[in-house]
Amino acid sequence: MKYGFVFPHADVLKAIEFAKVAEEVGWDAFFVWEPTYGIDAWVTLAAIAVQTERIRLGTLLSPVSRMRPWKLASEAITLDILSNGRINLCVGLGAVDTGFEVFGEEIDRKTRAQLLDEGLDIINGLWNRELSNYKGQHYRIKNLKECAFFKRHPQPELIQYPRIPIWVVGAWPWKKSMQRVLKYDGIIPTIKTKQGKFEKVTPEHIYEIKNFIEEQRSLKSPFDIIIEGETPGNDSELASSIVRPYTEAGATWWIESIWSSPDLNQLLNRVKQGPPSIE
Repeated sequence: MKYGFVFPHADVLKAIEFAKVAEEVGWDAFFVWEPTYGIDAWVTLAAIAVQTERIRLGTLLSPVSRMRPWKLASEAITLDILSNGRINLCVGLGAVDTGFEVFGEEIDRKTRAQLLDEGLDIINGLWNRELSNYKGQHYRIKNLKECAFFKRHPQPELIQYPRIPIWVVGAWPWKKSMQRVLKYDGIIPTIKTKQGKFEKVTPEHIYEIKNFIEEQRSLKSPFDIIIEGETPGNDSELASSIVRPYTEAGATWWIESIWSSPDLNQLLNRVKQGPPSIE
């Protein structure tokens, strides 16, 4: 099991401070949220990248439907180079109550799913430098390789191979959502019932998801199962008892996600206490 911490505030200077502390005390990754408007997540991560050496970095998460995929691909590959291969790309449909409608972004779930799929197709095509033409329902790319600008300025190469790891929000056990997950490198699971209600992710769900991935995924590259939750930093036995069942069920990452806390001092104290341990 590896351990990450997500910074739940839009404050670039504090995010840098927290990330440096997180690296010092042994967290494996540091994530920032990506608001519709506000402190930019990718600029923040770039600032963190040049002041850290080991810790992995990423957004949690990037709603691809409200982004130009070539812009997101550019931001991620730049950070991959800047961090020397320490970036993960976490994507999903996003929460529409974070300003989608205010700014005229797409709120229809089916359309956002289409935009996510097409966006990821384009991102991967740009990263592997094979994309020249693309024709989807929402995006068109024509003769990219023949463009004079790109002939003069060759496309950059990733540090990580074969690509930056892409973690996708997946709604278990919905077929379309899980088919998307199979194409990428990790799942941030949500549990959605047939009635459309969301439930807490349990170790039993993780076990089912792990078996599904092992049976259905054709790619041979590593695959992560990511859990978000909270553990007490001052009670190692309790923290271990919370995390261990997910580890035994097949989860590979625990992301400490204290979204409800507005107190930066309390958050920093939790970072300083370090990640939970199941030893």
